Amino acid sequence: MSELKDLIHKIFENEIKKAVISKPASKQSEFKKITISRMPKFFQIAKHTEKQVFHENVQFDEVANRASDLMENDFLQFNAWDNDREFYITSKNGKFFYKTRSTGKETPVAPVQHNRQKQYLLPEGQVIEPLVDMGIFTKDGKVINSMYDKYKQINRLIEIIDDGVRQQNLTKLNIIDFGCGKSYLTFIVYYYLTEIKKIETNIIGLDLKKDVIEKCNKAAKKYGYKNLHFELGDINGYKCPFNVDMVITLHACDTATDFALYNAVNWGAKMIFSVPCCQHELNSQIKTENLSVLTRYGIIQDRFSALLTDSIRGNLLEYCGYKTQLLEFIDFDHTPKNILIRAVLKGSNPKAVKEKTLREVKNAIEEFNVQPTLYKLLIGD
Repeated sequence: MSELKDLIHKIFENEIKKAVISKPASKQSEFKKITISRMPKFFQIAKHTEKQVFHENVQFDEVANRASDLMENDFLQFNAWDNDREFYITSKNGKFFYKTRSTGKETPVAPVQHNRQKQYLLPEGQVIEPLVDMGIFTKDGKVINSMYDKYKQINRLIEIIDDGVRQQNLTKLNIIDFGCGKSYLTFIVYYYLTEIKKIETNIIGLDLKKDVIEKCNKAAKKYGYKNLHFELGDINGYKCPFNVDMVITLHACDTATDFALYNAVNWGAKMIFSVPCCQHELNSQIKTENLSVLTRYGIIQDRFSALLTDSIRGNLLEYCGYKTQLLEFIDFDHTPKNILIRAVLKGSNPKAVKEKTLREVKNAIEEFNVQPTLYKLLIGD
């Protein structure tokens, strides 16, 4: 065990309430500060860039390893507090200096209340019927403590969608939600756009389960969401009744995501928001001699295949004229599938950009001997 890791493990043998990793070793460091807060059942790590904060949760017995990994080579200072002491590590010329001091009083840390200081786009205090029915809000609009993580996750999705909508400056929106399932999020998106943003919004949710569609239409009627409808149908070959401004596809399984993206491109959708799921296609095809280290271990091959799938999708959307971002997104089931594809239509990208993005896809296809569905749909065999 390294000296730094040994010191941080020693610190976390105490009942640490809060820790801060600071003083980046380089001006080019992605993260400027990292805070670690004790929650009731885990530690929450917040990684701060200049403009964003990325969160992750780690178990109590994992936090020391994670903290030392985050600090090593990237930061010069570590501070931590328990009820009455401060623990202090500094790095200078490759050496670590460790001190403790008494604070004389209990550390004023209240993680849950601290988190709630953030101003969410779906604020507490407003009675949002779908959130009440989901068991996230009480009937008077307060967040139920055990559902606070899910409340933050829903707000994260709304923030990402809101950022795309603001770029378009639209007064009316036509939206298709592929594979909508029980449509909890479809109802929230409709509520936010119509009630808070005051945008005239039409949404069609599409799914293959008849009973789900019937329940969703009843719920839309109950909430008075007159321009929100649900239809029984397949993503592949769906005929849209209006010009599409936005396509949402959350957890469409495997190549269903590809067909959703393909339809979105063909319709000229201005915005695409996709959280892929169950990317089995490339995992079953992938073969490589030069980079066989990526396929030697099953769990690595599985995760790499998913990353490769989404990288190819992102490049193909760029090729088709979209400004595409792959964003970290906390999945609703706390799984490793936490990438959201956000694509905003630019009209066309420069020829050099199109050639580069397509060449990168072809290189990946050749190297890993794969045949991605979205590539075949958009480019052909």
